[in-house]
Amino acid sequence: MSTAYLFPGQGAQFVGMGESHYQENEVFASLVDRANEILGFDLKQIMFEGPEEKLKQTEFTQPAIFLHSVARFQMLDAHPDMVAGHSLGEFSALVACGAISFEDALQIVRRRGELMQQAGEENPGTMAAVIGMDDEVVEEKCREATEAIGEEVIAANYNCPGQIVISGNIEAVKKAVSLLKDEGCRLAKMLPVSGAFHSSLMQSAYDGLEESLGSLDIAEPDCPIYSNYTARPTEDPEEIRSNVLNQLLNPVRWTQTLQIMHQHGAESFVEVGPGKVLQGLVKRTLDNVEINGYQ
Repeated sequence: MSTAYLFPGQGAQFVGMGESHYQENEVFASLVDRANEILGFDLKQIMFEGPEEKLKQTEFTQPAIFLHSVARFQMLDAHPDMVAGHSLGEFSALVACGAISFEDALQIVRRRGELMQQAGEENPGTMAAVIGMDDEVVEEKCREATEAIGEEVIAANYNCPGQIVISGNIEAVKKAVSLLKDEGCRLAKMLPVSGAFHSSLMQSAYDGLEESLGSLDIAEPDCPIYSNYTARPTEDPEEIRSNVLNQLLNPVRWTQTLQIMHQHGAESFVEVGPGKVLQGLVKRTLDNVEINGYQ
């Protein structure tokens, strides 16, 4: 039986995250202290004490979730057969499979968070959750809204069957939400986010991250990593470099990733990091699999 390890993305953060592990586990504590040294600011304090508004800022959220996930994974002495991470979580997965060092990944994640926050300020956009509608219908209504408004809205996160997040220009997202409600979806709700992630409004973040990724040392991983961009496995360092860059402007194909992991033999799925969101998505996507988590 193959085991897939999964790592969460933005939205899994909470004030107090990792504090009990820090107090009780030397491995976890040493990585948190090392992260503070590398970053040059007190990420630990933001994670443990907040305030929530600061932790929710993308430039802090991303390194916090990454750090918690990787430190928790290091406590396990695990040997995955395959790995994947949701958006930001792809960097946690890359550390878990030995493709990128913790130190390098932390700095890239910090830079990614800064760039995405800046992109959201320079090109304001938003996202909305859509529940109870087939993928094809959501895509069609996004195309209709794009044509009607003259600005882009796309399906950005395929989280599980019947649950998609759309992303793009604020007015275009509002139009798509209206069209989807008219079509009879169970829920279409604007999300409190700082930008239109996984859409073309992240172009400036893409440009900045391309420069940082260009010099990043990426090794051949210990096991296949399944990419958000392609939903396919790879062990090729240059393909990994391209995939983590392209996911900034393109959808997170999480439903497809889980389905293909299962087709490739994964019967046990383990989420590592804050929260239990990915365990829920596995449950709603796949039947007859084992689901566990380490928070």
